[in-house]
Amino acid sequence: MAHSLQAKKRVRQNAKKRTINRARKSQVKTQIKRFETALTSGNTEAASEQYRLTARKLDKIAATSTMHKNTAARKKSRLAKRLNNLKAKKSR
Repeated sequence: MAHSLQAKKRVRQNAKKRTINRARKSQVKTQIKRFETALTSGNTEAASEQYRLTARKLDKIAATSTMHKNTAARKKSRLAKRLNNLKAKKSR
């Protein structure tokens, strides 16, 4: 247990940040699930719109250092690859 005032304050700050970070990560996971459902439906317009929203959310999370910027970039890259595969299948 923290004894000094500074340590007690850090415990409070960490608890507050943990709840905020959990909420942000949950929002990202939910947005990725929405994108994946749009992909499985086969609708390229809806999937493109969901990808745009997902990429935006990932960029915001990376900017606040909740998620490392390289992790966000990797996730965006993988999602874009899946979207491009869907578009390629539709164009055939």
